[in-house]
Amino acid sequence: MKFKKLIEKRNELVEKMNEMVSKADVETRALNEEEVKQFDAYNAEVKAIDTTLKIGLEERSMWKVEEEKKEAQEAKVDTAELEKRAFASFIRTGQLDYSDVETRAAVNFEKGTNGAVIPQTIANKIIETVKNIAPIYELSDSYDLKGKLVFPVYDETTSKIQCGYTEEFKALTASAATFTSKTLEGFTSGALAKVSKSLVNNSEFDIVNYVIVKVSEAIAEFLEKELLNGTAGKMEGVLSSKQVVTTASGVAITADELIDTQLQVPQRLRANGVWVVNPDTFKAIAKLKDKDGRYLLNSDIRNGYSYTLLGNPIYESDAMPKMAAGNAIAVFGNFKGLATKLVKDTVEIQLLQERYAEEHVVGVIGWIEADSKIVQPESFSVLKVGA
Repeated sequence: MKFKKLIEKRNELVEKMNEMVSKADVETRALNEEEVKQFDAYNAEVKAIDTTLKIGLEERSMWKVEEEKKEAQEAKVDTAELEKRAFASFIRTGQLDYSDVETRAAVNFEKGTNGAVIPQTIANKIIETVKNIAPIYELSDSYDLKGKLVFPVYDETTSKIQCGYTEEFKALTASAATFTSKTLEGFTSGALAKVSKSLVNNSEFDIVNYVIVKVSEAIAEFLEKELLNGTAGKMEGVLSSKQVVTTASGVAITADELIDTQLQVPQRLRANGVWVVNPDTFKAIAKLKDKDGRYLLNSDIRNGYSYTLLGNPIYESDAMPKMAAGNAIAVFGNFKGLATKLVKDTVEIQLLQERYAEEHVVGVIGWIEADSKIVQPESFSVLKVGA
């Protein structure tokens, strides 16, 4: 399930609720009858969306529990509730110490390098939500392991291992294949989200799920930008691919150029390939037709009314460059050729209580350790704009 639009709808409702409460707060008055009725309606819709999101997250991790394991599973649920309670206390007070002895005994919740090392169940929810709203990260070959991960890299775009016949007592001729290696590090990054103090101070509001969504959105936006564009000396993005097709025009794309881009990726990798483009580029591609007047883009009702281009799914991303000379405006590839690392145990939360006081909001930074490297270069092909 993809929840991006559902989450956007949820956030719109929450912002409307916040505006109503803030307005009454500024005017030093209680909500009137009509405002209370509208607030309750918004709140009911938010709870319904939260239930849908929860069901979607649970669906990803469904597994059969044998009869003798039920007791252990129930205990796990109880621990998750205690961790949620502890995290809510931290968000509202900024303190890790709390008076609930039961919660203190059950939750491993302590200070980290950048903030508080959050409970594992909360970290898991953040990462799962990131996957739901960042398809590029979900499609990559992801690892949740501490320490450096070294991958051997064989670039088929420059050399190729060949298989051939041989005879007894004759040496097999070696190909000129060259192997290199790439290492997944752990680059520390922070994604900032702002949360209204009116919501933080509302004890009836589910502040934990709201913060999870806000932080996940910020992390997903950062990861999507890096996995596409990369940063020199840090994370590597797929747009650095050496397999490039350049458009003949500086203002338009042709169907032939899209076909050339797709066919640069070997046939064995194309079946699971996807396209990623900027929304403006998507609009331009949506207007392209073949010689029989049929649009190249096809609606795929099996996958939530998404689209396919030349038989493969196509995704829009604001992180992709727009149409301009020299810009990479489309990438086609099998994202299993991109190795990513995001360690749940290193997810930390830092609260900025005073920095945004004049805005009446609390800054929430989600700290992560992440990295990405292209480990199968032939998996990606880029379409660039010519002069």
